Amino acid sequence: MIFKNGLLSMQVDISAGDFEPATKQEMENLEKMRQNVTYWQDAWRRLKENKIAMGALIVIILFIIFAVVGPWLVPYGYEQQIRGDESLFPCMKHPFGTDNLGRDLLVRVMIGTRISMGIGVGASLIVLIIGSIYGAVSGLLGGKSDSVMMRIVEIIYSLPDILIIILLQLMLKPILEEKSASGSGGVLQVLGPGIIAIFVVFGLLYWVGMARIVRAQVLSLKEMEYINAARALGANNRRLIFKHLLPNSMGTIIVTTMLQIPAAIFTEAFLSFLGLGVSAPLASLGSLSSQALNGISSYPYMLIFPALAISLIILSFNLFGDGLRDALDPKLK
Repeated sequence: MIFKNGLLSMQVDISAGDFEPATKQEMENLEKMRQNVTYWQDAWRRLKENKIAMGALIVIILFIIFAVVGPWLVPYGYEQQIRGDESLFPCMKHPFGTDNLGRDLLVRVMIGTRISMGIGVGASLIVLIIGSIYGAVSGLLGGKSDSVMMRIVEIIYSLPDILIIILLQLMLKPILEEKSASGSGGVLQVLGPGIIAIFVVFGLLYWVGMARIVRAQVLSLKEMEYINAARALGANNRRLIFKHLLPNSMGTIIVTTMLQIPAAIFTEAFLSFLGLGVSAPLASLGSLSSQALNGISSYPYMLIFPALAISLIILSFNLFGDGLRDALDPKLK
């Protein structure tokens, strides 16, 4: 170090050897030190470190196998009435016991889990599609358009969903009965007015929460430099939404959808428990719990197994959704 003009300066000896290309070993060491990790790889790494979330994911996978593969392994149908086996307690022949009609509860819980989870996932996808597009359009347009669209959301929030489900069932039931009598009911007749009403209500009412969340994300993203650059290059609103805004909001959208699934499963179970959901001969976990109430003091196992399945499914989805939210949160990186 030397003083020059009252300033402290340093002299560093630089030779031509300092500019020689790095050796192969040095390059490999440097790559190991700064290994490139994508956003999703980093999220998956942090998710794997969350033992509770991974345990919940394993439980969800087991329930999916239980619902999809299980009925093929049981020698009974969910409608099959076995004479002489009415109201049996759990045993080797019937691990979950039987109901008062001699139907095996194990296969009925399997089918009920399949229907409940299917309705939950299907309803959540409806919420995802409608809510994300509506929220993205509202946030991107802004101004008066955004104000009008959000007032519509607030009006929808005030509508009573249970009342609408009952009204839809009353409207759909005679139509489906007429189609069934003419032999043209098809899939709609199999689903019944309860399930159709649930899907319609989710499509009409339950997407507003997703729309608000996506709108908030878009409002913060649309001022970013890459959005301004895309506008300068001539990108229209459709391209901005589907190529830039929604993909960059995907972490929040996935978490919200994952947390919507247990809410949809609980709503279906609640409505089926009240007799407003799944119609016979189909059975969901909610309808199985409702049927078990008549003999709860004598045959408590008929309520324990479907109620336990509902509790574990909803708890697992909630825990996994919480873990997924932590893993996808860029602030925790």
